[in-house]
Amino acid sequence: MPIDRRIICLLALGALTLGSCSAESPDQPGHGSLLRYLPDSDTSTDSRLGGGEIEDNVSLGDTSVDSGPAGGEIEDSISPYNTQLPALARLDPALLAALHSAAADAQKSGVAMHVTSGWRSAAFQQRLWDEAVVKYRSVVEAARWVHPPNLSKHVSGRAVDIGPTNADDWLIQHGSDYGLCQTYANEMWHFELATHPGGDCPPQLSNPSEEGEGA
Repeated sequence: MPIDRRIICLLALGALTLGSCSAESPDQPGHGSLLRYLPDSDTSTDSRLGGGEIEDNVSLGDTSVDSGPAGGEIEDSISPYNTQLPALARLDPALLAALHSAAADAQKSGVAMHVTSGWRSAAFQQRLWDEAVVKYRSVVEAARWVHPPNLSKHVSGRAVDIGPTNADDWLIQHGSDYGLCQTYANEMWHFELATHPGGDCPPQLSNPSEEGEGA
């Protein structure tokens, strides 16, 4: 008995509809997290990520507790003395003291120094890493700018980001007087307590991926 062509068309349409519904959009958050992958020195050839490229089925994790002052997030910038906020209150005490000394002397020179990022919660850092990997579509490229929480010096309270640009320029020139050093050539805003006051800063790395701990 010949099959009605209308039935064939309906069956084909149904199959296409089911197929499109079962495919998960690569932009839709899921239960896994790309952030849990920690890049190492051989990331560029890691077959799990296709040589550093994101697989289409990798999803972002839950980002519900990764923002706001409690997580160390700073909306724009804050005074170096605004220590009631966790972003500064949870910095390493020696780093915070050096920052205060530098900011006071910079002010005497007419340079207003602000903090754009300090201590970050692991959840906040995780979000930043996740967003960077998605932005660059490459774990290797993302690691040149940000690291997962267990590698970040912001999470351990040992790094601070400074602005605006004239304050960065001032601190690059005078920071070693306080033990503060720009540690990455591609991040003029990122400073760490990397020497003793009046000492020599270590040679800059091109970017955070060149060391075991990063931005």
